[in-house]
Amino acid sequence: MDRKKYFWVLVCLCILSLMLFLGQSYFHTRGEPREAVVALSMLQQGNWILPVNNGVELAFKPPFFHWCVAAVSMVAGTVNEYTSRMPSALALTAMVLVGYVFYAKRRGAEVAFLAALITLTNFEVHRAGVACRVDMVLSAMMVIALYQLYKWGERGLRGFPLVGVLCLSAAALTKGPVGIVLPCAVPAVFLWIRGKGFFRVFFSFLMVAVSACVLPAVWYVAAYAQGGERFLDLVLEENVYRLMGKMSYASHENPAWYNVVTVVAGYVPYTLLVVFSLFALHYRRPAGRLRTWWLRFRTYIRQMDDARLYSLLCIVIIFVFYCIPKSKRSVYLLPIYPFIAYFLAEYIVFLRHRHLNVLRIFGSVMSGLAVLLLLVFVAVRCDWVPDTLFSGRHAAENIAYMHALSDFPLSVGGVLIVALPVVAAWWYFRVQRINAADNGIIYACIGVILSIFFALDGVYQPKVLNVKSDKAVAEEVARIVPEGRLYSFRTDVFVENRMHPFTVNFYLGDRMVPFDCFDPGPEGYVFMGDDVVAAFLERYGGTYMLEDVYDSRHRSCDDKRNNHLYHFRRLTQSVE
Repeated sequence: MDRKKYFWVLVCLCILSLMLFLGQSYFHTRGEPREAVVALSMLQQGNWILPVNNGVELAFKPPFFHWCVAAVSMVAGTVNEYTSRMPSALALTAMVLVGYVFYAKRRGAEVAFLAALITLTNFEVHRAGVACRVDMVLSAMMVIALYQLYKWGERGLRGFPLVGVLCLSAAALTKGPVGIVLPCAVPAVFLWIRGKGFFRVFFSFLMVAVSACVLPAVWYVAAYAQGGERFLDLVLEENVYRLMGKMSYASHENPAWYNVVTVVAGYVPYTLLVVFSLFALHYRRPAGRLRTWWLRFRTYIRQMDDARLYSLLCIVIIFVFYCIPKSKRSVYLLPIYPFIAYFLAEYIVFLRHRHLNVLRIFGSVMSGLAVLLLLVFVAVRCDWVPDTLFSGRHAAENIAYMHALSDFPLSVGGVLIVALPVVAAWWYFRVQRINAADNGIIYACIGVILSIFFALDGVYQPKVLNVKSDKAVAEEVARIVPEGRLYSFRTDVFVENRMHPFTVNFYLGDRMVPFDCFDPGPEGYVFMGDDVVAAFLERYGGTYMLEDVYDSRHRSCDDKRNNHLYHFRRLTQSVE
C-alpha cells in the first residue's frame, strides 16, 4: 500500500473511532462542563476575550480551545456535548495525520502507519481525544510545531517556519507559555547535539519564540484591559507559581515517579505487549566499566538516525520538564505519546521478525478480553448478576450502573456495535492461523483494540456514565425554575480555585451564581449539598428561611454531594 492509501485509511479510522459517539455521554466530571461553559458564556455575552461564567469566574486557561468550541457550536446552533468535544477530536486527528506524514517521509510508510495507529489506540490519548478539555488541543499544537521546527532544521534554519510559529501561538493561547518553551527547547537541543553553533541555534529559536508570542500578547493585553489585576494574578498563579510549586491552593501535587506510572498506565493496552516481550528477549551480562558504557552511549547517540534521535529527545526533555513542578497530571505528558508510538512501532516490527509468539500471545489476550466483554454484557442483560453482588458505600451507584446496561432498549445498531469486538477477535485468530508471518497479525491485533474502543464509546460507557452525570438533576431544577437566576452555596468560598456546581450550571445555561457574591433579594432558589445546610443557616439563618423543594437523591459528579434545591424567603418580609 502506498503512502496516500495509508493516509486515507487513517482519515477513515479517525472519523470512525473519534467522531461518531462524541455526544453519546453526558458531562460526568466537573472538568468538561467547566471548559464548555466558557464557550457558552462567550456566545451569550458576545465577549470572546474574557467572559465571566458561573457568575464570578474567569477562565483559568487562555481562550483558544474555547474559541474552537464556540466556533463549532455557532455552526451547530448550540453548545452541547458533541460540539464541546469536537475540537479535541479534530486536534487528535490532525496530530495523527501530520505525524504519519512526518515519519512516512523519514522512516517509511509502514512504520509511520503503525505508529499512527498506536497513537490513536492507546488509552490516554483516546480518552483525551474525546473529552472537552484543553489538553489534546495543546498537545496537538505542540507536537505539530515540533514536526515543523524539525523540518526547519532540515532546511538549515533558512526561511521562516510560519506553520510552526502559528502552532506555537495556538499552543500558548491554549494553556500558556509552556506551549512555546518546550517545542522550541527540543529542536534547539537536537541541532546543538548535531553540531550547529550554539549562538546561531539560540538566536534562531529566540526569534521563533518571540514571533510566536505576538498573537498571544494581543490577547493578554486585551484581557488585562478587561480583567486588570485579577486577571494578572490568575496568569501568575497558573503559569509561574504552578511551576515553582507556590500556588495558593494544592493542585494535583504528586511525586516524580507519578509520571512514570501514568505513562505506563496510559499506554494500555500496549504496556501489556511490552511486559509480555520482556520474557522473550535474550539478555547478556553487562560488560565493561561505567566509562566504557558512557562512551558507547555517546557513540550510539551520534550514529542514531536524525528522526529517531529527535523523537527520543522529545520524549526525554518533555518528560523531565514535567517532573520538575509539584503539579503533575497524566495529560501533561500527552505530547510525548506520538514519539513513544514511533519507537513502539519499530519494536513491534522487531517482535514480528524475531519473537512472533509475543504478538500471538498479546493478540490472543486482547481477543479474549473482547469476547469476555460481550459475555459480561450478556450476563448483565439476562439478569444473571444479582444486586447482592455489590456492597459497601457505593453499592447503590454500582447497582444503578448495572441496571443502566441491562434496561436500555438495544437497537440493531447497538447489537452490531457490541458484537464487533467478537468479530474482530475471530478475524485475528483467522489471520494468525492462515498467515502470521507478515504484518497482518499486527493489524489484526490493533483491529481488536479499535473494536473494543468502538464498543466502549458507542454502547457501554454512555449508558454507565450517563447515570453518573448531573444532567437529570439540572433538568428537574429547570422544570421547577424554568427561567431567571439561581444561586449556589458552598463553604469553600475563601479558596482561590473556587468550586461551583459546574455540570448543573452548564445544563441550566450558566444562570447559577454564588449566593455570597450577589444580593439574593427577598426570595429565590439556592442549590446546595445537604451537608452544608447547617453552615448556610448559621450564616444566613437570621435573614432567610429555607424550604426544601427538591432532593436530587443523586451523588453529584462534581463534588460527590447529595444536592438539594431550596426556596429561600427573607424573614423580615414574612413578618410584614
